[in-house]
Amino acid sequence: MTTQTQQQAPASWAGSLPEYIVHQELGRQGKISGVDFIYQSSRMGGRMQKGGVVIDFLFSNPPDLAINVQGIYYHYEFGTETKARDLIALQQLAGDGITLIFIDEDDALSNARYIVREALAYRDHSRISRGV
Repeated sequence: MTTQTQQQAPASWAGSLPEYIVHQELGRQGKISGVDFIYQSSRMGGRMQKGGVVIDFLFSNPPDLAINVQGIYYHYEFGTETKARDLIALQQLAGDGITLIFIDEDDALSNARYIVREALAYRDHSRISRGV
């Protein structure tokens, strides 16, 4: 009989499992939390203000990169309002000279090393970048 174990983020982690996996992979790729990037950075009022955005990973090294991990249900299947907010955030950050790369949760869960390396090279493989 084979037992399948399911990975979980530690109880102290404030985000989702895919965000935790991306955070861990950033560390494996030499990025230091609090030095090279900030986890959960609010911009333009964050979630409390209309038009605000919360960036999952906002980088200071490189200074023009941000990464958001996208839950499949909420960001693609829930409705057009969420997708519209993501596209607005993409444009708002671009106006500030920041490239926002989206990582889909299924990609983070299945191949974090590759997808994070691609994101750090400013390559977005998400559904939103493909117009899905």
